[in-house]
Amino acid sequence: MFEVRVETQFSSAHHLLNYKGKCENQHGHNWIVEVCVTGEELDKSNILVDFKVLKKEVNEIVDYLDHKDINELPEFKGISPSSEMISKYIYQKVKKKFKGVSSVSVYETPTSKATYRE
Repeated sequence: MFEVRVETQFSSAHHLLNYKGKCENQHGHNWIVEVCVTGEELDKSNILVDFKVLKKEVNEIVDYLDHKDINELPEFKGISPSSEMISKYIYQKVKKKFKGVSSVSVYETPTSKATYRE
């Protein structure tokens, strides 16, 4: 089995709903996003997925989130935009473009991340 990983980042604000604590207030993060694609079959160049192509698609997805208040985006209206939900959102978008997406991780800080996989 082969695995390809790309990382990108974006900055945005959010606040958690139904949460008691500091994170119920609007605050921001410099998010790091890691997307993993796995598969057994390589193409004729012995590549699972081109890093450049994967990163371009992932960047288009996170550009939509960049420098936004995530709570205000239609996709997150009325739900708590936790790291878990942001990783699921990105996963579902990437999955439409690439087969073999195995996971998407979203880091709020260098030591705190949430991962979504199916």
